[in-house]
Amino acid sequence: MSNAVFIGTVTPSGTLISCFDTRVPAGFPSPALDHMEQKISLDTLLDVHAPHTYLVRVSGESMTGAGIHDGDILVVSRAANAKHRDIVVAAVNGEVLVKRLIRRGKQIILQPENPAFSPLHILEGDELQIWGVVRNSIRWHDTGEK
Repeated sequence: MSNAVFIGTVTPSGTLISCFDTRVPAGFPSPALDHMEQKISLDTLLDVHAPHTYLVRVSGESMTGAGIHDGDILVVSRAANAKHRDIVVAAVNGEVLVKRLIRRGKQIILQPENPAFSPLHILEGDELQIWGVVRNSIRWHDTGEK
């Protein structure tokens, strides 16, 4: 089961960083890349709308099929309305989870994206709270230290 650990809310930084307006090949670099620089805000890139955006760290492997791995940080919007097939941070009977929201008529299912895990069917009497919709994930690609 992928659990989510609340890190904190996000506030706009207003800082602009360099961005190349082209796809960068994973093979040999192109010399033309030196001439395509522009400035972009991470607030814009990650769709940060304070105070409705917060960060959570994922614990577990149930969402690996969606590209969400243990230790990743998720950018979550509380302002977005959760729709069918959205990845959400939800609390079920007090347990905070990251899952894909599936709606089949009146039935609600929190679906993992790893076949080793079972879906969680929300039953009558269960307490379900959707804490937000996952908009982005952040992953480190270095030695694994976070």
